Amino acid sequence: MDHLLYIAMSGAKENMHSVAVRSNNLANANTTGFKADMEQARAMQAFGEGLPTRVFAMTERPGQSFASGPIQTTGRDLDVAVAGDGWLAVESKDGGEAYTRFGSLQVAADGLLQTSNGLSVLDDGGAPIFLPLPLEKMEINKDGTIFARLEGEPANGGAELQRIKTVLPNNADLEKGPDGLFRRKDGQIEAPSAQVQLLAGALEGSNVNPVAEMTHLIDLQRRFETQLKMMSHAEENDKAHAQLLRI
Repeated sequence: MDHLLYIAMSGAKENMHSVAVRSNNLANANTTGFKADMEQARAMQAFGEGLPTRVFAMTERPGQSFASGPIQTTGRDLDVAVAGDGWLAVESKDGGEAYTRFGSLQVAADGLLQTSNGLSVLDDGGAPIFLPLPLEKMEINKDGTIFARLEGEPANGGAELQRIKTVLPNNADLEKGPDGLFRRKDGQIEAPSAQVQLLAGALEGSNVNPVAEMTHLIDLQRRFETQLKMMSHAEENDKAHAQLLRI
């Protein structure tokens, strides 16, 4: 009975963790460049004083789905989507280098090239990209090179400026941080890659499948109810045993 209660209690607790992961995926079904988190449960041996007779359930997030999301054409010059594998390099809030597929860009008042959520875009040298102002036209080529023409320059003027740093790491070497950005697990900086191709005037949508996530949530809710019923049965058994001892 004690074993039953322990398993049911830990299972219900970890079920709620799974619900949190799936709910977060569903909430980001329309977030540009979002990669769905995966979760799984496994049995873990509980060690402590005495014999290891207890096993509990543990839900873990083994990784993310790196499948590409749908490409959405926007026609905006500062929108870029990564075609196939690869990532854009940005400066995270803590000042380090991180990687994202979020390609909605903007130019700040000081000429700093940023994502629309305020992260600085990095060049091949790992430095933030500053553009000359005021700009009349700006284009981002397939290899990430920025072409810009200043106001007042002739129509055939303009020049190529810095190149946006794109990287092509092994996805197995990456992990997602609490800020939603990806970094190498070993903490190293990924070298720039010229193999990554960008699509200008487009954004990559989230790779979350809302129908699949809803189905998982329903299944998790049923599992949670089953765990509660098991705890209820354990309580009933305990009361029955107590009555037998009083006879």
